[in-house]
Formats: sequence, C-alpha cells, structure tokens
Amino acid sequence: MEPADWLLTAGERGNPATRLDRRRPDGRGWSEGNEVRPLIHGATYFGELLDAVRALEAGDLLLFTDWRGDRDERLAGPGTEVGTVLREAAERGVVVKGLVWHSHLDSLHFSEEENRHLGREVRAGGGEYLLDMRVRPGGSHHQKLVVLRHRGRPGLDVAFIGGIDLSHNRNDDIRHGGDARSQPIAAAYGPHPPWHDVQLAIQGPAVGDLETVFRERWQDPAPLTRSPLSRLREWVHKEDTQADPLPRQLPDPPPCGRHTVQVLRTYPNRLLRGYDFAPDGERSIARAYLKALRRARALIYLEDQYLWSPHVVEHFARALRANPGLRLIAVIPSVPEQDGRLTLPMNLIGRVTALETLREAAGDRVAVYGVENRAGTPVYVHAKVCVIDDVWAAAGSDNVNLRSWTHDSELSCAVLDATADPREPRDPGGLGDGARRFARELRLVLAREHLDREAPGDPRAPDELCDPQAAFEAFASAAAALDLWHENGRTGPRPPGRLRAYRPPRLSRWERVLATPLYRVVVDPDGRPMRLRRRNAF
Repeated sequence: MEPADWLLTAGERGNPATRLDRRRPDGRGWSEGNEVRPLIHGATYFGELLDAVRALEAGDLLLFTDWRGDRDERLAGPGTEVGTVLREAAERGVVVKGLVWHSHLDSLHFSEEENRHLGREVRAGGGEYLLDMRVRPGGSHHQKLVVLRHRGRPGLDVAFIGGIDLSHNRNDDIRHGGDARSQPIAAAYGPHPPWHDVQLAIQGPAVGDLETVFRERWQDPAPLTRSPLSRLREWVHKEDTQADPLPRQLPDPPPCGRHTVQVLRTYPNRLLRGYDFAPDGERSIARAYLKALRRARALIYLEDQYLWSPHVVEHFARALRANPGLRLIAVIPSVPEQDGRLTLPMNLIGRVTALETLREAAGDRVAVYGVENRAGTPVYVHAKVCVIDDVWAAAGSDNVNLRSWTHDSELSCAVLDATADPREPRDPGGLGDGARRFARELRLVLAREHLDREAPGDPRAPDELCDPQAAFEAFASAAAALDLWHENGRTGPRPPGRLRAYRPPRLSRWERVLATPLYRVVVDPDGRPMRLRRRNAF
C-alpha cells in the first residue's frame, strides 16, 4: 500500500498557498513515523491534557484553537478548571496563545460571553487570546486543537485534535452519566446530557504540521472582525485585537511510531479579503473523503453528529451503488441537539433527505443507529470519525454536512498504519491493502462500547467483529434486541448493547416546505466558490 493511494497529494489538496505541503523537501502532503492514539470520551482526553499541560515548563509553548471554551469546565476535579489550568501555565512562563471563535450572541444560543470570559482568565496569567471572527457570514471557527511543544524535550511534544471542545458537556466517560458542568440541549437528553466523543493524541513529525495550521491562522493579517461594534467592544474591554509574534517554530519532533498522518482542513471561500494561506479556501477534508470513498469495498463505519446534506451524502451513495458488497454503519444522535418547533424540522430535513438518498442507493446495506446509556437516556453523539475498509481512518472537528466541507473552518487528520492487522489481514475488493492495525482497532474499540463487549485478552485472538459482514449483523442484532425490550415494557433482563435503530420523526408536507429553504441557508450553507457549485464539485 502506498500512502498516495489513499491520501491527497499536494496538487489534490487544491491550495498551493498553504505551507503544509512545502514543509518537506520531497513535497509530500503527509508525515510518516507518527504515533497516534484515539482518546475515547472527554474524561479520557481531559485527564491526559491536564497532565500534559501541568508538565510544561517556562519557555515551552501551548497553542490552542476552539469553537467554545468555558473557563469553569473541569478537566478532572476541583482546581482543574480550564481557565485555571491555562492561567497557571502562563504564570509559570509557558507561552500560551489561544485562537477561539468570536461567536454569535448568547441570545441566539451561542457562546460569545463564555469565550470572552475564558480569554480574560488566560490574559490574567500573561497569555494571549484572540477572539477570531474571520469567517463567512453566519460561519464559525470550529477547529479543536491543542499543540504542546517543549524546548529541548521534543519527545514530549504532542498535539490533540478531534471533536472535543474545552467546554461544558464534554467531560463524560464510557458510563455516559453526563458532565457535572452541563449546558442544556434537547429535553430528551435530560439535565446532564450523556456525551460520546473522540479526540486524537498525536506525537511525531505531524505535530509540526498541526503547529503550522495554528501559525497560519495566527499570522493572518486580516482584522479579527469586520464589525465596527465588535471592534468597539474589544477596545472597551481591553481585549487583544492584534496577534503578537510567535516564537520561532522548533524543528519537527523525531519519528516515534508507525503511523502516516495527513492534516486536512476546511476553510471557506471568504468574501472580499480571503485568507493569505487559503485565498480560494481549502476543501481538503471533502477531497480526502472523496478519494477514500472511491476505494471503499467492504465497510464504511461512521460516527457523526449530523449526517446531513444530500449533496455530501451523495458521494457515500455513489460508493455504495458502485460496490454491491459495500456496507455502511452510521452512529448518530437519536435526537437533534435543538428541539424547538421551528429548529427541529430545520435540523431534521437535511438528515431525513440524506438517509433517503443512502437507502435508495443501497437499501438494507445501510444501517443507522442511535445510542443510549444503561438508564435508557439517549447519548448525544458528537464524535466525527470515519473508518473505511479498516485501512483509512479520519477523526477531527468536521461533520458529514455541507458547512463542514465548505463553509466553516475545520481540522481533521487521516491516519494510515504501516502495520497490517495480524488477526486477519484481508484484501477488500482485491485492492491489496488489507486491514491496518490503527483503523481496525479504532473501529473495534468503538463497536465494543456500543455492543457492551469486552476486548479479547490476547490482542491477536480472532474477533468476529473484524469481519465487516459479521460486524454489520452484530449491530443489527443488538439493536433489534434492545428495541424489542423497550417495546415489551422493559421487562426481564436488559439485553447487552446500547444501540437503537434510528427512526427519525415524520415530517409533514408543510414542515418540509417550510424547513427546506431555512435548512439550506441557515443550517447547512455552502461556502464554495460559485464556479465549483455549478460543477457540483469540491
């Protein structure tokens, strides 16, 4: 298997202005020799992040981007609030730099004040914190990234990327009891919404690539906002409005593992003055998916917050139509995050249409599930993970919807493992690639949680879930048993597993008529140049 079979070349990225593909003499758009570990659930990630930040010393570097940050969100127990941990790092002499989305108004159910409060605490310790609104109208900076660099100790360098914000609701674990610091979402999830999420911990040369992502945004000369009112408010509150220079970038950490990592992004085609590092935007996340989907032969395993947008889902449907043996398993929230009389149909219309597209393409080869905890409360699936044929794996901040592929800023990593899975190397569709250890183990870890199964004691022991068809049937069987248990009034022992077959509420004809234009304009806008929209291409 050659990385270029699955990963984007520099030309395929479609953004010659970025430094990412010019960092290596051979012009490769990826790095080799990395060690990537999936951190399942916010509690796992937060615990590791806390230890890593507290190990930073004076002169070390901490860079972070976020969609929302809550200064009182605890990484562990009392005294580990996000604002406190970042402020204390800056007070120790760590160079702390934060780029957080400026956000829309709190009155519109966004997080302007929360992001502003976190910034005050970071600055109180001597760090620097920018509220960044360099996005398209109605858009957001959705990247979730933390980079830690150590002077003279490159073996400790690490980057964390994925779907987990430094905010309320995220600190949950495999029991899915919810976060003590909770933010209300749809009523079905209760006062402390159970939360399923995934982050990656990356060590090796890819840390330098991820630092470059931060530096490109930090050094963008465009003003942080074009709004005169926002500029006035920043001046009144004495907030940072211009970025100070960053320390010189250290050499990339040395190789330390077997994983090839490609950094993927979305940046919109920004109106008027675009990004210097992406003047026509960047759609490498979308392009990476399209390239990997063309090689899919056995199983697409997807965990996603939305699974919206027929325009995006059509590429999955095309792969399913082209390969009669290909199956798709998707794990999504049972209920949208918002359940208002207008917002619920707006959130549902894209999903309903997308699922119709998939099922028209492949019928019963498409299976979609929600998840619940042992108490029967739905679990909000916030993860953004895709595994194709147990070879290509991607995780990041991006969802399967149009705004993540074109409109908002997003950050993801695709991972290929140089090591074949020793349990059952296979050849999906005659491609000669075979299952790779990282991608397969990521899928199995997630599947075992949803099925309530323990991992075999011997990692080389056979596991029926390695087989795509057996895994597909195991999900279907577990969901059918749990659905039946609920239908029978929850009598008798609860069957193992947490999966429920996803059945979206029916939308009336008038709800479809009213919700469709609002969904397209407000919920899932398109940030591509017009010429690409006309060609229906990314």
